Amino acid sequence: MTLRVLPLALLFLLISAEAFPFGGEVVRVLEGGTIEVVRLGKTQRIHLHGLDCPEKDQPYGDDVKEAISALVFAMEVTIEPYGKDKYGRIMADVLLADGTNVNHALVKEGRCWWSRKSAPDNAELERLELEAREAKKGLWEDPEPIPPWEFRKTQRK
Repeated sequence: MTLRVLPLALLFLLISAEAFPFGGEVVRVLEGGTIEVVRLGKTQRIHLHGLDCPEKDQPYGDDVKEAISALVFAMEVTIEPYGKDKYGRIMADVLLADGTNVNHALVKEGRCWWSRKSAPDNAELERLELEAREAKKGLWEDPEPIPPWEFRKTQRK
C-alpha cells in the first residue's frame, strides 16, 4: 500500500512545489520586471508580482532594469510565488536576505507601477505607489508618465 502512495505523494510535491516559498540565486535580469533564478540546478523565470514596469524602449525602461540588477543580481533570494502567468513565468514576490521585499522597494522608489490587473487588492502596493507619486520619485518626476500598458498598445499599431 505504502509503495503505491509514495509515487502519488512525490507527484503532488512536484506539482505543488511552486506554491511554496523557495530560495535561489538570481543569474539574470530581463526587461519588464522579470528575473531568472537558479533553483536546484534549474533556471526558472520569475515575474515580479503586482508590478508593471516600463518597457525597455520607453522612458525609465533601462533605469528599472538597472535598479533590479543592483538589488538582486547574483544574490540569494527567497521567492514567494502566487502562481504562473500566461507565459509560464512564476509570479512572485522576491525577498532579499534582510527581508526587503523587492517588489515593494521598486514601487516605493517610483521605478514601476502597481499592477491593478495582477494585484487588484494589494493595499501595500497601492499605498507605496501613491507615496512615490506624491513625492515625485523615479518615473513620477515626469508630470505625465506613460504607463507600460498604454505604451504597449501604441507599439502594436
